[in-house]
Amino acid sequence: MLGIGNRTNLKDGTKLNILNDIKQAFNKANIVEKIIYINVFLFLITVLFSTFIIEWFALPSNLDHFLSKPWTLISYYFIHQDFFHLLSNLLVLYYIGNIFLNFYTKKQFLNFYLLGGIFGAVIFLGYYYLINNSVALPLAGASAAVTTIFIAIATKIPRYAIRLRFIGSIELWVLAAIWVVMSILQLVNPNKGTAIAHLSGAIFGYIYSKQLAQGNDIGKWFEILINYIFNLFKAKKKTPFKAVYKSKRRTSTNEVSKNRQRKIDDILDKISKSGYESLTQEEKNFLFRAGKK
Repeated sequence: MLGIGNRTNLKDGTKLNILNDIKQAFNKANIVEKIIYINVFLFLITVLFSTFIIEWFALPSNLDHFLSKPWTLISYYFIHQDFFHLLSNLLVLYYIGNIFLNFYTKKQFLNFYLLGGIFGAVIFLGYYYLINNSVALPLAGASAAVTTIFIAIATKIPRYAIRLRFIGSIELWVLAAIWVVMSILQLVNPNKGTAIAHLSGAIFGYIYSKQLAQGNDIGKWFEILINYIFNLFKAKKKTPFKAVYKSKRRTSTNEVSKNRQRKIDDILDKISKSGYESLTQEEKNFLFRAGKK
């Protein structure tokens, strides 16, 4: 029979294995999946410390309260109180987000996701400050950010068809329209600020996608800002050898990236003219692999 000490060691070993498995899964995940993992983890924290989390990390409708907690401009869309709210957002994010990565880079995904959430928050605050001065529930949930991603990719490839079980193929623009209509219907609720934030995310996603199609990246400044902040934490002295090596590698990586984007653009043109079903299996596989990078 196992002694108490051995049983304790087995339990500790099992816990470490589980933690290592989670860590490895997170490291291997693409940016969409990492956002999902973060949301699930923070939902579990919210369940345990609901009052504290909502008080300090949800976005208050009152501008004065917000000014004392400015981080809520971003933290609110990583906070979910209701399991079904979380589930609906993450299911849409998983399927639509991975399609998004077939046509945009992971940095552009972050730009859309984070800026869409911020834009929704700003309109939410503006509504309760300028139009409706009543007391309202704080804003929490990723719906504005998810809606930004949904509308952005539907704007870029509206005829992309998704096959749904028991229903068949439905083009992306139809699904996006249903998603937006659901938010519009929520405007009849007394707490309409939530729906306003969702619709603001939709507007931002549409505008940003259209601007990118014209060669104007209106979120580039945000990407530069995030890179700057990230590099502050990573700053280290580099030897001359490392600097030369990195420079050569960057040149090679840029060439590969340009060729990959060129091929994605060619496939995108084909989808726009003939629909997703006109793609060869090789082209579909390429889009799938590109979305995983």
